[in-house]
Amino acid sequence: MQEQNDDSDLLVILRHGPHGSSWLKEGLDAALVAAAFGRRVSVLFMGEGVTALIPNQQVGPLGQKGTAATLEMLEMYDIETLLVDAQGLSRLGLSSEELMLEVKCLSSAALARVLSGHRLVLTF
Repeated sequence: MQEQNDDSDLLVILRHGPHGSSWLKEGLDAALVAAAFGRRVSVLFMGEGVTALIPNQQVGPLGQKGTAATLEMLEMYDIETLLVDAQGLSRLGLSSEELMLEVKCLSSAALARVLSGHRLVLTF
C-alpha cells in the first residue's frame, strides 16, 4: 500500500461561473476523479467561480444546467476542504451563509499560504 504524503495534496481552483463555459464542470470533474484515485483534494472558489455556490440556480442562456448536483457529490468523495476567496465573495455582495455548501473564507494572505501549501494545483 502506498503511503500518502504532501505531494498527494491537490488544490483545484475554480475561477469560472456555472454558465457560459465548461470550465467549472471540468474542474469539478477533475476534483472528483482525483479524489476517486486517492488524492486529498481541496477546492478553492475564486472570482466568478464563487457563483457556483449560489443555491437554486436556473438553466443558463446556452441551456447549461447548474452544478449543484456535482457540488453535492464532493462530500461523497471525501472532498471536505472547500475554500472561498473572501474578496471575491464580498465583490459579489455575498456572505458565506448564503452559499449552498459550508466553506472557509480566506483573506488574501491566507490565499497565498494555501497556494504555497499545495504541490499540485489545477486551475479551471
